[in-house]
This record gives sequence, structure tokens and C-alpha cells, in this order.
Amino acid sequence: MEKKFISATKEYSELERHIPAPYLRRSFRIDEAAREAKIRICGLGFYILYINGKRVSKGHIAPYISNPDHVCYYDTFDVTELLSVGENVIGVILGNGFLNCAGGFIWDFDDANFRSAPMLALELSVRTDCGEITLNADGEFLTHPSPITFDDIRGGENYDARLEIEGWSRAGFDTEGWTPAIAAPTPRGKMRECTAEPIRAYREISPVSITKEGDAFIYDFGINTAGITRLRIKGERGQLVTLWHAEMLRDGKFYNDNIRFIRPDAGAYDTYNQTLRFICSGGEDVYEPHFHYSGFRYVKVEGITEEQATPELLTYLVMSSALESIGGFKCSDERLNTLFAMVKNADRSNFFYFPTDCPHREKNGWTGDASLSSDHTTLLFSTEKSYREWLYNIRCAQRLDGALPGIVQTAGWGFEWGNGPTWDSVLFNLPYTLYKYRGCTDVIRENAHAMLRYLEYVITKRSPDGTVAIGLGDWVPVNKEAHDYDAPLALTDSVMVMDMARKAAEMLGAVGMKHQAAFANGIYLDMRETVRREMVDLESLVVKGECQSSQAIALYYGVFEKGEEQGALAHLLRFIHAKDDAFDCGFIGMHCIFDVLARLGEYDLAYEMITRDKFPSYTLLIEQGHTAIPEHFFDESHAPSSYNHHFLGDIARWFMTRLAGLNVIDSRTVEIAPCPVHGIDFAQAYYDLPKGRAAVRWSRDENGKVEVDYTVPTGVTVRHWSSSSEKVAFD
Repeated sequence: MEKKFISATKEYSELERHIPAPYLRRSFRIDEAAREAKIRICGLGFYILYINGKRVSKGHIAPYISNPDHVCYYDTFDVTELLSVGENVIGVILGNGFLNCAGGFIWDFDDANFRSAPMLALELSVRTDCGEITLNADGEFLTHPSPITFDDIRGGENYDARLEIEGWSRAGFDTEGWTPAIAAPTPRGKMRECTAEPIRAYREISPVSITKEGDAFIYDFGINTAGITRLRIKGERGQLVTLWHAEMLRDGKFYNDNIRFIRPDAGAYDTYNQTLRFICSGGEDVYEPHFHYSGFRYVKVEGITEEQATPELLTYLVMSSALESIGGFKCSDERLNTLFAMVKNADRSNFFYFPTDCPHREKNGWTGDASLSSDHTTLLFSTEKSYREWLYNIRCAQRLDGALPGIVQTAGWGFEWGNGPTWDSVLFNLPYTLYKYRGCTDVIRENAHAMLRYLEYVITKRSPDGTVAIGLGDWVPVNKEAHDYDAPLALTDSVMVMDMARKAAEMLGAVGMKHQAAFANGIYLDMRETVRREMVDLESLVVKGECQSSQAIALYYGVFEKGEEQGALAHLLRFIHAKDDAFDCGFIGMHCIFDVLARLGEYDLAYEMITRDKFPSYTLLIEQGHTAIPEHFFDESHAPSSYNHHFLGDIARWFMTRLAGLNVIDSRTVEIAPCPVHGIDFAQAYYDLPKGRAAVRWSRDENGKVEVDYTVPTGVTVRHWSSSSEKVAFD
């Protein structure tokens, strides 16, 4: 595709000064019926394409969100059936997208080198019996301001329906007053076709209640998830309707301060907070935001009358990347079923092309969040295409010295703070989960050089004692400030380097890169020896930090020898019992603790910790009304800044692999490993392996005997293991 861009103007929108999203239109003729017609389109930041008045789209907010200094994504459409003999029209609306994130200045997006007005590259090829016609984006495109008077992916969108131009993208339209497009600066990034799943609505929800708050109306949709609001209204011409989106109420009142994306507090900027402003045309209007999405459960509607405040006024279009669901779980404890659904909701509502930390305040691709969620996310959804595309962007963001930023996409922010080995492990954990669960080896080859560059980089960051302590650690420990963790940074960083090197050695060996695998394995062995020497009392088997996270992390990542594990487990149990059998880990420790307990026979304790009836507890979240997984476990005296994060959702993996017992060793091997906890009568899980569905179910009869049934596809090996002292019958 030719790298030639046009814009409507050189001016770009600021929070203080709005520039409308432009219409762009190009008329052309064909004198013969089209035999084949394809269009390639790159709209930076976002685009909406029309051919002869018909919208052509893969989904919401396209193309793929990228740093245009690295890569410019385009989409390809077959438009043969949309063309007619005679005049035809290409119509495009351009939004700001990542190219102009006016609301992202706390991550330096406002200082991005690439920041500019939205721009368009396009290539249309039409083949007829008489030959081929090719059109590109050029000065033949005419432009005009659209009714979208402001758009920002975080801040929201303003739309004035009085400014709509009927027929602007159809043939026969009078273009008087329209002006020619201008040449735009050529972005530095490589042109690349998007192969990741598009963003689509997969569910529509009506409000479960409508209540009045002052002169406004609060619409409750019953679930905290992500997507857009469809407004359907017959209002007075010029009537302004404002929609504020939030995930919670406080003291029964609408509350959105916790998801304010602008910090520090900035007065007038508070008006940009997942906010839609719609001005009615005077007829019957139907409006859906074009270049924005929100994370929310509640919508506060201002500017409508009592008669207009009907359930039909608003519909919730729930959206995410169009990932297929490939894993499931169910058991006799409905609380766990609800928690599983909450994890799936959090995962999905935080997957818009790539995993984000939250769907409201930030919408950033935090690498650490995605890294430690990659196991359970890949057990639940078909992540191959989207993970591989995001890894391409992660490699583009990697510095020449091998360092990685804490967020991707980034304009450069995240190298000085917000990264470190736990976050950087995304470069290893995403390929590893695709290799382990899906049997992908191409993803190893694609990332091999980047992984080796990172290992070469990180070993230069070792302290004199051989440990590494350069990043963020066991983030968001229970009931503490996010950075107030008990596990030493030198432990978590060093263990992560050790684990990355081990996984790299395994992956590189699997694709025949023997020398590179040996290099990675050498780092693994050296780092493991360092961790054991510097971070573990090998006589007592207590890990530095003397806390649940330290002990669980060391057990999970293989710091101890097999003969040492029970001794190390005894200290973990001591730390747990000292907290009244409650967990107090940060997000790294939470990734480890339940799996370790189940693997070493303490699955009843793990279940009790998850389901305890007092803080901290996962099931307590249900009683508190949560419908997604929050960012943080805080008691009633505090409140998380987000009620929809995914990195504390690893319990879903525990439910499937430990409780139900469907432990995927690799894409061709499963281990049947049920943990029949007391208090549960049955548990079942399935996972769609590349070769077909594997499923397991165990149930307890009236005599307490546990029986297990399982099925696996042909070509998949089964291992049997039971941590239970009860007799387990395998069919």
C-alpha cells in the first residue's frame, strides 16, 4: 500500500480548543461493472469508511491502535458488490485515536513526536473487463467538518446532530463549500495490515433500573463492563443531552472521581471523563459514539425530561475484541461460578485489540498486567492473533539496548518508571503461553531476537550480589498502597529474570536455536543460584521478606529443590495462619499462592481463603456488588481506584486446572489433577485444545467417594495425578 497521507487541516484538537472530526469524500466513475474491487485504508488515528453511503467496517474503532512512529495499520475490504456503473463515492470520517490523545497527557501522549491532525491513506483497486482503476488518497478528496465536534478515546465525544449533512457519502451530492484535502506529513512507521480480531459488540443490555438524582437520571445496567451507549431520543432542536459514565455509586449517588483520567485535579478538565454530549436535531435521533468507548455500569443523563427518561432511551452495547471463548468451568458452589464469570468479564472488557489495565481511566496496555494474566486469559479466550500482533508492537517499542516500556502503546513514557522485570516478562510470557497452550512455534521465532536482546540488557542491571532490583514489584498488596509491598524487589525482579531465562531456553530449544537456548539456560541457572544464595535461608527455608508472597513466589517459580518444598510450604502455612488464614499478597504473590497450595496438597485451605466470609476474600466481592474484578483488595475504609482490572483474576485458572483438575501441560498433554475440596459436590471444566475439546468432571457420591470422568481428543496424552488422600476412581 502506498504510504501517502492526506488531512483536512493541519490543526489538531486540544482539550481547550476543539477541532471537529473531518468528513473526506472522493467521487469517481466506472463505465463497466466491477469484477473485483478492493480498498485498503489506513486512518490515523481512527476511521469510518463508507462506499456509496453504506458503512464498511470490521468493527468499532479501527484500525488497530498503534504508535505511528512504529507501525501504521491498514484494513482491507472487498467492496465489489458496493460499486455501481457510473458515479461512485468513497466517504471517510477521521477521529483522533492514538494519533492525538489530548486526554493522555499524564503519560506524555500530548508530547508525542507523531501528534498531528487525523490523516488518511487509501488505495482502491477496481478491475473491470476493460482494465483496472486505482485511486489513492490525494487532493481530489474534498473535506468538511462533521457533526463530531470533539472526540478523545479517554475523554469522550461531542456530537451536534444539527450539523449532519444528508447524503454526503453518496453519489449526486452537491459539494459546494467543501475544500480540497491537503498533503499530510508521512508517518515514520511501517505500513502493516491488521490481522488481530476487530472490536465488536457481542451483547446488548437494557437498563435494570432508572432513578432520579437532582435534575439527572441514573441508568443502572447491572454489570460493570465496557462498550458504548446507544442513545435514542426525539428531542427539541438544540436540546443538549449529556451522558456521564461511571462504574460505581457512592452513598447511593453517581460517582466517577475514581476513574478521572486527568491527574492532578484539574478543574475544568474534570468535564472530560467518559462524557458524551449530544445536541438533538429536532427529529428522532439515534446516536452511538464513533471514536470512543467507556468502562461503566451506570450512566448519568442530564438534559432530558421525565417523559424522555424511559428504558428505551439508552442501550448498552457491550464490546471487546472478537475473541472466541475456548475455556469454561462450573461447580456446585455458585459463588465460584459467579467469580469465574466476573473474571471473564474483566478479561474481555479489558481486551480492546490488546490487554488494557482498565477500560475507563487509562485504557493503557500495561505490560505487567497482561503478563501475569496471560495464563488464565489464554485458557479462557482465543488470544493467538491478538497477542502476536501486540508482541509485534512490543518489539517495535523495545529500545536498542533491549529495555522495554511499562505500557505499549507508548509515545516514550514507561522506561524511567512503570516497568522492570515483572512488567518486561510480557515479552516472554505471551509467547510462552501461546507455545504451551496452543502449540505455536512461529511466535517463538518472531520474538527470539527481542528476548535475547532483553536478556543481554537485564544481566547488565545486576547488583554486586548478582540480584536485580530495577522495577516495580509485588504491586497492590492487600490493604496497602500499591507500592508498599513486603516481598523485596530484589527477590521478585531476580525470580522474574530467572523465569524469563528458563522459558526462553525452553522455547529457543523447541525451535532448534541450540546455542541461544544454552545462553538463556546459563542465565537461568546463574540467577537461580543467586536467588537461593542471596534471598533464601537454606537452613530454615525462609525467603527474605518473611511473608506470604515471598514464600509462594519462590515455591511457584522453582527456587526450591523438590526435597525442600514441604519445609518451605510449612513457612508459607505459618505466614497464612498468622493472618487468620487470609491472603495478604500483591499481584505477583496472588498469581502463585493458590496454585502452590493446591499442588502441595493444601487445596482445602486455598478454597477457604478464596471463599472466606470476611475481608479479604474473593467471594466477599460478590456480596459487595462487584461484577468484575477490582484492581486492589481494600477494606471498607478505602476504595480501589478501579473496579474492573484483570490481573487479580488468576483464580479462574485455579478453578479450571486445580479445582476441576484439567491441567494443560502443553497443547498435546493434559494432566487430570482434581482437587476435590470439602464443601463442593462436583466441579467440571473444558478447554478447546488445537486438536479438540478436553473436558473433566468429578463428583462426590453419598458415601464421599470421588469419581472422575474425562474426555480428550485423539492425539492428546493424558497424565493422572491426585493430591487427594481420598480414593479417586478414574474412568
